Amino acid sequence: MKRRRHDPKPIPVADMEWGGRLPMALVFPQKPALAYSSLGWQAVYHIVSNAPSVAVEPVFWDPDCSRILRSGGKRGLDAFGLVAFSLAYEFDFLHLYRVLLAAGIQPAASQRPFWPLVMAGGALAFLNPAPIIPVVDLFWVGEAEAGLRECVEILADIYIRNGTRFQALDAVAAMPGVFVPGRSAVPVRRAVDTRGGAHAGGLIFPAVSCFVSPDAVFRDSLLLEVNRGCPHGCRFCAAGYMYRPHRQAPVEALQEAVLRTKPRKVGLVGTALTDWPDLRLFLEWLHGQNVDVSLSSLRAEGLTEELLDTLRTLGIRTVTLALEGVSKGLRSSMNKQVRVDALLRTVERLAAKGFNHLKIYLLAGCPGETDEDWQELGPLLQELDRARKAGRSGSRRGLELITLSLGCLVPKPWTPLQWAAMAGERTLRERIVQVRRTARHVSGMQVRSDSPRLARLQGLLARGDTETHGLISLAAQQHGRDQESWAAALRDWSKDPAWYLDRERGKDEAFPWEVISLGVDRNHLWKEWERVKTRRTTPPCPWEHVAGQPGFACLDCRRCGLDTWLTESASS
Repeated sequence: MKRRRHDPKPIPVADMEWGGRLPMALVFPQKPALAYSSLGWQAVYHIVSNAPSVAVEPVFWDPDCSRILRSGGKRGLDAFGLVAFSLAYEFDFLHLYRVLLAAGIQPAASQRPFWPLVMAGGALAFLNPAPIIPVVDLFWVGEAEAGLRECVEILADIYIRNGTRFQALDAVAAMPGVFVPGRSAVPVRRAVDTRGGAHAGGLIFPAVSCFVSPDAVFRDSLLLEVNRGCPHGCRFCAAGYMYRPHRQAPVEALQEAVLRTKPRKVGLVGTALTDWPDLRLFLEWLHGQNVDVSLSSLRAEGLTEELLDTLRTLGIRTVTLALEGVSKGLRSSMNKQVRVDALLRTVERLAAKGFNHLKIYLLAGCPGETDEDWQELGPLLQELDRARKAGRSGSRRGLELITLSLGCLVPKPWTPLQWAAMAGERTLRERIVQVRRTARHVSGMQVRSDSPRLARLQGLLARGDTETHGLISLAAQQHGRDQESWAAALRDWSKDPAWYLDRERGKDEAFPWEVISLGVDRNHLWKEWERVKTRRTTPPCPWEHVAGQPGFACLDCRRCGLDTWLTESASS
């Protein structure tokens, strides 16, 4: 008899008295399992729950059942003073809209004369807020540690004194990191936590999860932020640009979090884990504490013999590597500086040391890719197989499975690809078929791929403007599942998706997301876009040593404009 899938409920939290406080609903517009695996949302919950003038309640959304999920609370969301959304993915736009409808809150900000205020934060709030500007009263732009609590406390003070929503918006509109459409001067500067000297590589207060749940995607795991941002400048990766400057956590801060929480398992979160000089030291310390570990993707160049031995001692059986481009030319174009010899050496070592599973990330739809580029994939997969067999030394054990995870490239704002056209759905499907056919010739290899149709929809939302709000509104009014709703909305939407997706933008075209200032100079991004076309690489952000500690030399590098931006931010 088939067992029913367990549908986890929100972790119970203590109800907070509303008297003399601002009641705040902190909404993660997905199921609780994803929220408990989201370090950003949990960091925000920790920050605002420690504000004495705020009564915060976590709220979730089940897209399968189209219903709001709460661990308690008897009053509706429309009775709160602040409904704040944490937005990580473009498809959350639809869920934000549906949460408001389900709560009886008017979606159009211009038609809400009273409390609650609707607030949005998270990566999408400063990547491109334009598609939901008609819905949101205020955006938190940037890192929560850099002033979010102070912003919410100002709102709380006005709410407690029976002030109006308009007084509250006026009070915070000029704050660093706050974007109030129609009230804030634009572009709004992203808020950056500089308490550790951000330009010196310090992340002295790394994010730590405050919920550890068996129902989370990362089960029973304490999530720890190892680094923020990335120095390598991969041209398709928004995180490498929107979280600059790159910062690393001190190992002592992470050890203290583990000792305080005593988890069964730890998940290390970061964009370039093998760049962290304390990685092996910390892993060995965790082993001494009898704590299991999971890691995000790694760089082949950083996987030394000693580090791999440490990973095996910890019981890790799966390693993920990000190759991205299928040819040397495409990797150069995307500034993905992966050496094939290092990749093959790592595969041989993984097989020799008894790792079971290797995941490799690949991308389809890179600007300028050709059939000749994809012809390099077959020989590369054969080389991977030979390296695996060499590591086995005649045995049948060792890397029994290699998974090619094929993503469809979505050009994102604030990257050099913001000027690029996106590959068409047919092209993406053809590439997926080609990879599957090629992989069939290698035993023990499987392919997992994105949906080209969903990737194109994500691309439309990612680079949308306020007109895209009409598409979101149409989808929210449908009654089917998300994909069906989006499909119906696209049929009825009066705009042409091709205008957003299929054309290369001119150098001087203004973008709707430039109401935000992330700190990376537009001229630098354009130069990187030109390097995409000529397939030239750019070196990673440089290191320097400040007071004996490693840090990135933003103030001396002066390549991307962040040096000027940080200096201006410090003086404002």
